[in-house]
Amino acid sequence: MAGSSDARGVADDAAHLLVVDDDARIRQLLQRFLTQNGFRITVAADAAEARQRLDQLAFDLLILDVMMPGESGLDLARAVRARSAVPILMLTARSETDDRIAGLETGADDYLSKPFDPRELLLRIGGILRRASQSTATASDPEVRFGPFAYHRGRGELKRGDEVIRLTDRERDLLAALAERPGHTVPRSAIAGDDAAPGDRAVDVVVTRLRRKIETDPANPILLQTVRGYGYRLLADE
Repeated sequence: MAGSSDARGVADDAAHLLVVDDDARIRQLLQRFLTQNGFRITVAADAAEARQRLDQLAFDLLILDVMMPGESGLDLARAVRARSAVPILMLTARSETDDRIAGLETGADDYLSKPFDPRELLLRIGGILRRASQSTATASDPEVRFGPFAYHRGRGELKRGDEVIRLTDRERDLLAALAERPGHTVPRSAIAGDDAAPGDRAVDVVVTRLRRKIETDPANPILLQTVRGYGYRLLADE
């Protein structure tokens, strides 16, 4: 059943986006444009205000400007990703490859350089929300498939065809964490746990062991990928 609409004609069950940008003109333009295209929009002028909004409301997508005074969008994205899987789209005037990589390494889902065509922004937003929806649907399936393997989340069982692959408890915990969000990067901190000491390499050891069991060439992994400086990703089948 379709949700009702507010005074601006936006359905109350429409996707809710948080736009964070220190430029008031851009905030206003994005708020008006995205509202006209059916989204519920909340805005914030900086990271501190964004944190207040995040404490008060649940969002379907965050749109973060990278270059903000004080705490940057990259810093905010990194902090958000450490505790939440909410999709993030980064906006920036900087378009160099290293900057795009830095944005993605924080756990952002996509990256769009200013100036941009508003129609492209809509396409990017639609793509991110669609992938997030598909990921949620996948999570309802107890079995995650990747390459020739299938991992059953409920039983914690890894199989290759009819063969059950033996896992240690640590390997099972690692695979369970990655299988919760197949295709998405899981922060290293979320895998290591809050009690892990800085520089603790235990996670790397477990990753190496698991790769020996699932990768054709563990030195050049395809299924269990490293996202440099951030975490790991399980490349699950569609």
